[in-house]
Amino acid sequence: MREKFQQLLKKIIYINEKIETIATSNNTSKLRITLGVIWNLGLVFFIIFLIGSVFVFSIGLGYFASLVKDEPLYTKGEMRKQIYNYEETSEMYFAGNVYIGKIRTDLEREKTTLDQVSPILIKAVLATEDEYFYDHNGIVPKAVLRGLIQDFTNSSTQTGGSTLTQQLIKNQILTNEVSYERKARELLLALRLEHFMTKDEILEAYLNIIPYGRNSSGRNIAGVETAAKGIFGVSASELNLPQAAYIAGIPQAPFSYTPFTQKGQLKSEEGLQPGIERMKTVLYRMKQAGYITEAEYEEALEYDITKDFKEPESTTIKYPYLTFEIERRAKEIMARISAEKDGIDPKRLDEEENLYEKYIILADRDIRSGGYRIYTTIDKNLYDAMNNAAKEFKYYGHTFTKKVIDPETNQEMEVPDPVQVGSILIENKTGRILSFVGGRDFEITELNHATQAYRSNGSTMKPLLVYGPAIEYGLIGAGSPVVDVKFNYRGWKPKNYIPNEERGIIPAREALAYSQNLTAIRLYDQIIDRRPAELLAKMGFSKLTKGDFENLAAAIGAIDVGTTVEENTNAYATFANGGKFIDAYMIEKIEDVDGNVIYQHAAEPVQVYSPETSYIITDMMRDVFAYGTGAKARSSLKFSSDFAGKTGTSEKYRDVWLVGYNPNISLGVWLGYDKHRTLYQFNNVYFQPSVRINLLWATLMNAAYDAKPDLIASKERFQKPKDVVYASFCGISGMAPSKACSDAGLVRSDLFIRRFVPSAIDNSFVSSETRTVNINGETYLALDSTPQEFTYPASGISLNQDFISKMLGRLGGNPDKLLGESILKVTNTKTFTPDQAAPQPVSVTINGNVLSWSPSASNDVIGYRVYDLTGGSRKLIASVRSGENRSIAVGNGQFGVAAVDITGLESSVSMVQTDGTVEENPVDDETENHDQMPIDNGNENDDENNGNHPQINLPNNQRNQQNRQ
Repeated sequence: MREKFQQLLKKIIYINEKIETIATSNNTSKLRITLGVIWNLGLVFFIIFLIGSVFVFSIGLGYFASLVKDEPLYTKGEMRKQIYNYEETSEMYFAGNVYIGKIRTDLEREKTTLDQVSPILIKAVLATEDEYFYDHNGIVPKAVLRGLIQDFTNSSTQTGGSTLTQQLIKNQILTNEVSYERKARELLLALRLEHFMTKDEILEAYLNIIPYGRNSSGRNIAGVETAAKGIFGVSASELNLPQAAYIAGIPQAPFSYTPFTQKGQLKSEEGLQPGIERMKTVLYRMKQAGYITEAEYEEALEYDITKDFKEPESTTIKYPYLTFEIERRAKEIMARISAEKDGIDPKRLDEEENLYEKYIILADRDIRSGGYRIYTTIDKNLYDAMNNAAKEFKYYGHTFTKKVIDPETNQEMEVPDPVQVGSILIENKTGRILSFVGGRDFEITELNHATQAYRSNGSTMKPLLVYGPAIEYGLIGAGSPVVDVKFNYRGWKPKNYIPNEERGIIPAREALAYSQNLTAIRLYDQIIDRRPAELLAKMGFSKLTKGDFENLAAAIGAIDVGTTVEENTNAYATFANGGKFIDAYMIEKIEDVDGNVIYQHAAEPVQVYSPETSYIITDMMRDVFAYGTGAKARSSLKFSSDFAGKTGTSEKYRDVWLVGYNPNISLGVWLGYDKHRTLYQFNNVYFQPSVRINLLWATLMNAAYDAKPDLIASKERFQKPKDVVYASFCGISGMAPSKACSDAGLVRSDLFIRRFVPSAIDNSFVSSETRTVNINGETYLALDSTPQEFTYPASGISLNQDFISKMLGRLGGNPDKLLGESILKVTNTKTFTPDQAAPQPVSVTINGNVLSWSPSASNDVIGYRVYDLTGGSRKLIASVRSGENRSIAVGNGQFGVAAVDITGLESSVSMVQTDGTVEENPVDDETENHDQMPIDNGNENDDENNGNHPQINLPNNQRNQQNRQ
C-alpha cells in the first residue's frame, strides 16, 4: 500500500514538472496564469477527494465496528463445532414418556466427503457460486462494494456477492435476516473462519449443509449427496454433467428450481422450466470459466434432464397435526431461551418482528439438529380416541371444492373444501392440553384448527365478556332482570336467533341459557365503559384490537380477528378454576442431548374473576345443558357429570361452537368452512348446525370417556362459596321487593354475591288504579280529564316512566315490548295525543223504539252520551263506550246523541223525535261542551297516576318463581 502511494506521488511530481516546463516556454507564456490556476485547482480537488475518501472509509470502518461490537469472539473449536453442527435429530414424547417419533426435521441430509463428490459437480458449484473461492480470504471486497451500491441506489438488479465461506456462515452460525448488522457479522466471521479451516474443509462443509429444495417424497433436503440421491437416484460421485449443473443451480432459489412439489409430485412441464433454465445458466458459466469445452456445453444443452428425475415416493407422518404443533411450540420456547442467553428480554420478541424471526430461525435450526428430547402433555389414548371419533363423525356437512393457486407451480388447481373441525381438551387445574383435533385431513390443509385458526366465537363470548363481568361488577345476580327488546343503534339492528323474537324483561339465567343476543348487547352496553375486554386479555385472547374494547357487537363474538379454540376453551377453564386463569400448555419439559433439563413448564395463575362470580356463572351455564341450547349434547352423553357450558353461532352460521366443562376438564369444539361459507345448508341430511355441534361435542366427550373414564366423568361437583347466597328480589326491577311487587306475585329468589344483594326497595310500580279507553279498536291510557264512565278498569299495575327509561337505556326500544309474556302481559302501554277540538257530531235514526247513530268522524272518540230532551230538559239516559253497540231502546219523546273524545269534549247533540224527524243543535251554545255541563264524569286527579305509564295484567299462573338449585 505504501509503495503504491509513493508511486502515485512520483507521478504527480513528474506531471507537475512537465506542466511547469510548458507553462514557462515563450510560446505558452500567455497561458501560464490560466494553466497554473487550473492545475492548482485540480490539485486542491484531488486532495479534497482523497481526504473525503479517507474520511468516508473511516466512517465506514467505524460503522462496521459498531455493527459487530457485540459479536462474540469465537475460538477455533467453537467455530468448527457450529459449522459441523448437522448431526442429531430431536425426539418427541407423549405424556408418560411414550415415544412419538423424531422431530420432522423437514430436512434430510446424508453427510459426504469431498473425495466422494464428482469433480464436475465441484466445478459447477465453483463456477456458479464462487469463481475465485481458492483466491480470496473469505470475502471479495469488490462484490461487497457492488452489493452496497446496489442497496443504496435501490437497484432493481441485485447480483449478490456472498462467497461460499459467507454462505456457510449464514446457514450454520447466523440467519437469513436482512440487515446491515447481520451482513457485517457475516463478513467478520467469514474472514475469521478462513483462519480456522482449510479451503477444502470449507468447501466440504458447504456441500453438506446447503439446501437443495425437495426430493421425490416432498421432504426438504440439504447437502449434495442427499440431493443427488433424492432427485436423480444416484450418488454425488456418479453425477453426469447436466445432472451436476442442475443440482449446482438449485441453491439460488431452492423451491423454484427443485423438480418436486411439497407432496413429492413431479412438477408440470411449466413448473420444471425455471430449474432447466437455471441448469443452462450454470453450464454457460462453466464454459466461461474453462471447466468444460464448447462441445461438452452444446451436448449438455441438448440433454433431456427430465428423464433422470426419480419417480415420486410417498411418505406419511403418523401424527402430522401433533408433530407440527410440537415443533411450533418447541421453537417458540427455544427462541426465548436463546434470546435470554444473549441478554435480550424475551418480551421483545413479541414486539419486534425482525428480532422474532431471527431467533425463530435459530431455534428451528437448533431443535432439528440438537438431539433434544421434547416431552409433551398429550395423552396418547385420549388423542387416538378423539381423532378416531372425529374421523368417523357423519354429520359435518357438505364438502365443496375450491380453486387455489399452487405456490410452487403458480397454476390454478381444484381442492376439496370440507367442513373443518377444531377441538381441544384441557385439564383445568394444571392447564395441560390432554388432546386436540386439528382438522379433517392434514393432506387437505396443514392449518391446525384447534390452535391456529382465528374465528368469531359467537355467543360463547357472552359469559366471558358480558355476564361474567356484569356479575363481577355487581350489576346483576344469576336471575336479575335483563331486557330482550329490539333497538336501532346508529343503523345497527341486531336480532335474536329467532329474528322476530322479543321476550321483554327476562331473568339473566334464562337469557343466557337460550342465548338471547339482544339481552347480551344491552347488558354489555351498561358495562362497556369499564373495559371488560381487558379480562379477555388476561385470559389469553392474543389478537384483541382497539375496536374490540369499544364495539358493542363484541358482546356476541364479533371481534376483529377472532380467537382460537384453544384460547376460547382455556378462558372457560378459568370459571372451572374458581376464576384463576391457567395458561394452557403442551410442552412439559425439554432435555438436551446429555439429559439436562433446559426447559420445565411452570404455571403462573392469574386471578381474573372472583370465586363467587365463577360459581354463579357456572350455575347459570348448567342451565345451558339442562334445558338450553346444549341440552342435545347433554342427552347424548353416555355418563353424567356436573357440566356447564355455552354454545355459539357467528353471523350467517359461518361458525358453530360448544364449550363445556366439569370440575376436571374443559372441552371446546368448533365447526366451520375455511372459506367462511354458511353451515346453514343441507340441514335435511346433516341436521341444523346447532344440532351438529351438540352431537359432535358429545361424540368427542364420549370417546374421551371411553379412554379415560375416571378423568372425564368427574364425580366432583362445583362447590358454592360461602359468599354466594340466595336472595329475594323483585323480578321486574332486580331491586329489593316492595309490597306492590309482592302483591303482584313478582318476588323471585336466585344467586347473588353477598355484598351485591339488592337493598334499595323496588320503586318501579306506580298504582293499581289506572284505567284505559277504547279508540277505534285500540286500547290507550285514559287521561286525567277522561270521563270515567267511558274507561275500563285495568286489573293490574302501571310502571314508573323513569324505570321504563332506565330499563331501555340509551339504546331505546319499543316500551310495548318491554314486558313480555314470560313474566307479565301488557294490556295497555299506549298513550293518545288528543287534538284539543270537539269531536264531529253523529247522525241519529229511530226505528220503532230503537235509537241508533253513526260513528263520529273524529279519531279520538271514546264513547257517546244519549240524552232525553223531552220537554226542553236535558237528561243523560246512557253512556256507550266506543266499540260497543251504537243503539238503545227508548220510549216516546225527543232524544239526542253526542260524541265524547278522550279529553272529555262533546260534539254538538244530534236529535231525533219519535216520528223520526231529525233536528240539529237545539241546545244553547253555552251548553254544547260537556265540560261546561253539570254532569260528573267520576274521574279523579292523582298526581302519581298521570296517564303516562304502561298498564299490566298479572296472569294467575305467574307468581313467585321457585328457587333454582
